[in-house]
Amino acid sequence: MRRLLILCLCALAACQQVEPWQRDILARPHMATDPLPLQSLRDRHLRDSREAGRGTGGAGGGGCGCY
Repeated sequence: MRRLLILCLCALAACQQVEPWQRDILARPHMATDPLPLQSLRDRHLRDSREAGRGTGGAGGGGCGCY
């Protein structure tokens, strides 16, 4: 029970309210989870075409994988 209480307190302590004047910093492109979405989409397309199938994001599949 004590561990759960400590875990909850740590989780609540990590919460932070963002003020309106701080939002522009968080909205910058380098703060995004994927700062280059078009390049990632292109890379994913190239990887899919090399693997000769869909779902190359970690699952085993067909294709030789050669360039």
